[in-house]
Amino acid sequence: MGLVTPAKPAEAPQKTVIDAIRARAKEAPDKEAIVCGDTRLSWAEFDTRSSRVANALIALGVGKGDRIAVLSPNSTAYAEIFIGTLKAGACVVPLSTMASSEALEKMVKDSGSKVLFLADHYRDLAAPFLDGIGAHCVALDFDAPGFDSYETLLADQTDSDPMVPVDWNDPLNIIYSSGTTGTPKGILHDHWMRAIQMERAEPSGYCDDARTLLSTPLYSNTTIVSFLPTLFGGSTVFLMAKFDARKYLEIVEKERITHTMLVPVQYKRIMDVPDFDTFDLSSMRVKFSTSAPLRADVKADVLARFPGKLIEYYGLTEGGGTTILVADEMTDKLHSVGQPGPGTVIKLIGPDGHEVPQGEIGEICGRSPTMMAGYFGRDDLTAEYIWRDENGDMYFRSGDMGHFDEDGFLILSDRKKDMIISGGLNIYANDLELILLRDPDVTDAAVIGIPSDQWGETPLGLVVRKPGSEKTAEEILADANAQLGKSHRLAQVEIRDTLPRSSIGKILKRELRAPFWAD
Repeated sequence: MGLVTPAKPAEAPQKTVIDAIRARAKEAPDKEAIVCGDTRLSWAEFDTRSSRVANALIALGVGKGDRIAVLSPNSTAYAEIFIGTLKAGACVVPLSTMASSEALEKMVKDSGSKVLFLADHYRDLAAPFLDGIGAHCVALDFDAPGFDSYETLLADQTDSDPMVPVDWNDPLNIIYSSGTTGTPKGILHDHWMRAIQMERAEPSGYCDDARTLLSTPLYSNTTIVSFLPTLFGGSTVFLMAKFDARKYLEIVEKERITHTMLVPVQYKRIMDVPDFDTFDLSSMRVKFSTSAPLRADVKADVLARFPGKLIEYYGLTEGGGTTILVADEMTDKLHSVGQPGPGTVIKLIGPDGHEVPQGEIGEICGRSPTMMAGYFGRDDLTAEYIWRDENGDMYFRSGDMGHFDEDGFLILSDRKKDMIISGGLNIYANDLELILLRDPDVTDAAVIGIPSDQWGETPLGLVVRKPGSEKTAEEILADANAQLGKSHRLAQVEIRDTLPRSSIGKILKRELRAPFWAD
């Protein structure tokens, strides 16, 4: 038995994701499966092309469990490779396009990927390490020595599905952490975990002719948890190669989109489009939000002006604890991230590893049927991530801090590593950021701890002003501190043009802190 022992699901899955996708292709071959830009694939075409990918991989010597890496923007080819890899019995390794060349090299080597599919857009990023990774390289949209052509590779294969059988514990994908320092951690999901996630497909409406628009990258679990259920349900996935708020609204209107998965920064940009209210968005049934907390004021704005349900998920790529907030039904709880999802148990623990009393802040630990198989090849790191309760049941530690209110709704405080300890007192950056964001002249904010001779570290506010604002940093600081207790006040505020964010919208606080702690 491995280190990870998830909770048992209420009902065991009956078919793998790939079995369901195979069946859907036969049921509605003429229906659209994947749309990206001007390329539109029917289910029959998508089934054929993904089978050709599988056969090409097998011809290259790929066997069950082998890893296949992809470095590309969203595209129909990316979707074909993702599903074709699974048809070959192999494991998808979608690589972050936000990572450095050095980190990407570590990811490919750590995974032992046999094949790398590369798009022209990221050739320069990959160039420094291609000669040393030992992977067979396939060019998706360019011709160059040392690369096979994707289309030529597919043209040489048959349409027949190789029907490679997979077991529940076979690897399905490895998603790597950002990997800006050290060796990136590969989060391994097996077929069992992904199949259990598909229980959300029908209740979410993915089986009911959904038209799902995804504008986050396919290397992110944020995207995959909507991409796979849509295909599982036999519906249609619309992919954006690059997010643009106005273009997003144009697609929703033109294509009569019914479902979407967005991250908070995207919601804010969409709602701030000047002519937002002129778009016909009446087709939208369900909007999902995840990856970071969606601010209560943005939730309220979405509920007021953007048709359809709004459902927020809080959880981790590793799995474990998931909470759900059906925002349109729980308008008095918009400051929370909801309640534990079906089959999920969440406990909050203190520094001593014991549960904290009701209402107190603790580290969030979660247990559910959907948990990663572990960090790929790193049982040591997996073990560090595990906490066990008094019954011996295993939970995943999130690194997030929070508390439950009297109704059982989870309210996040901060990342444990982002907590500021000033003069021995715990200061949660998120609390200070919410104060800064109340300022009508502030459109974005981050609070970090910087060195202090007197207090060890002290909070610094970094803000982006609304266009046209002339409010000074000193004025913003004074207004914020007037709302804060003496022990939690900001030491200073700096104005920035932008704040660095990952491709799924998370503020990169490590980058913000680095210059202050360099010495």
